[in-house]
Formats: sequence, C-alpha cells, structure tokens
Amino acid sequence: MAETPLPDWTEDLTACAGIVERADPDRFRQAMAAPLAVRHALFPLYAFNIEVARAPWVTQEPMIAEMRLQWWRDALDEIAREGRDGTAIRRHEVVTPLALSLPTHATPWLDALIDARRWDIWKEPFADEAHFRAYLDATSGHLLRAGALMLGDPLEESLASDAGFAIGLANWFAAIPELEASGRQPLPDGRPETVANLAREGLEAITRARTRRTQIASTQAALFFGLPESATLLTRAARNPAAVKSGTLAPTPLRARFDLTRAALLGRW
Repeated sequence: MAETPLPDWTEDLTACAGIVERADPDRFRQAMAAPLAVRHALFPLYAFNIEVARAPWVTQEPMIAEMRLQWWRDALDEIAREGRDGTAIRRHEVVTPLALSLPTHATPWLDALIDARRWDIWKEPFADEAHFRAYLDATSGHLLRAGALMLGDPLEESLASDAGFAIGLANWFAAIPELEASGRQPLPDGRPETVANLAREGLEAITRARTRRTQIASTQAALFFGLPESATLLTRAARNPAAVKSGTLAPTPLRARFDLTRAALLGRW
C-alpha cells in the first residue's frame, strides 16, 4: 500500500524545525522543551527570524539584499491582508505555517523587525547609543512580542522590553567576533568598561523580568527559556568584558542543558 503523503503544513513544520536546528540550535532546544502545540508556533516564527537575519548576509550586493528583505515584508503584508486561512498567501515552507499561527495584528512587530535588519546590509556603525538599543529591541523584543500574540495575550510592555534587551544583548555579544571579522563596528562604544556596564544593565533587566514570571501564560513560557543562558553570558561579560571580543562567553553544554531543563520543568527561567 502506498504511504499517505504528509499534509503540507506538517512537512512545512518539519522544514522550519530543520532550519532552526541548523542555524539557531539554542532556540531549537528551547522550542523542543515546549509542548507540541507551542512548537507549532515557535518553529515557523524562529525560522522566519533566521531567514530574515541571513538575508543581508547572503549577497555582497546591497540592492539584492534589500530585495530579499522586501520579499519577507511583502509576505507579511499578505498575511495581514488575507488573514490566517492561508488562501491568497504565497506558498512557502516558512510563510505558509507562519500564516496559520500569526495573528494579523502581530504582523507590524515582525515588519519592524525586518526594517531594523536593513542596518545589517551596510557597514556603517550605529548612529548612536539610541540607535543600537532600538535595533536590539526591534530584532529581539519584537520577536517576543509577536510570539506572545501567537501563543496568547500581549506581553506587559516592560516585560517584553526587559527580556528582549537582555536576550538581544547576550546574543549580540556572542556574535561580536564574527561581526568584527566581517568589517563591522558592532558597538557604539566598545571600551571594556562600557561593555561591562551594558552587561550589568542586561542582568538588571533579567532580574526585573523574573519578578513577573507569574504574569505570563504557561503557553508563553518557552519564549523566555533563553534567559538563563543570557544571564550566564552577561555575567561573564560583566566580569571579563575582554571575553566578548575573544568569543569565550558561551556556557558549557552541561550548564546550558541544566538551565534549560530547570526552566522547562520548574518554570524557573
């Protein structure tokens, strides 16, 4: 008997999971620690984030990179206009399952995320500290805000801002060696004392976010499973800012697994 083919959305979810596993293994593990229904939302969201983040880097031609980002903005516009039933929305292994989980009123958050990624196309430094912080909020905080709407209610704004800043800053610190190797100036002020102060600010943001753990729905908890690893990275950066430049911030795999297990089983992120 011939095997019944999987529905398109199942194949799409598998493809999204594969994209995340290869390109963002930390978020892959965080999503896998979540209930199945939550994974169905997170894998398309995280795959979308990966595709948008890599778009400026796959070509040396700025106009082509701009066109790649515009493709994703057009896809979001289709989702916003046509709703969640998938009709009249382009067929794509990421766009199709994203359209089934993303509320139309969440699309502006992701559109602003794409717009922020236009900075990655060019090699100019951030205009100032405010520009850097806005970039982190758009590329990290907006992902949390959109994810929360996919999984329930909107996040309280200060929670989204604090968690988004901390996760975004930790991820940015981890990426700095590669960014500098590509000729970028990733920080408005890269002096060790400034890096340490930023790391301490990120840790303070995590402390504030943790006081509001009980305010989020259980289905949204997986959005915050990255905070323990972010806390480890930022603690190391605060103690030894030179580790940011040398790329030696990452916790051991055993510590990362322990923190994730604790967050998933006990809700202690």
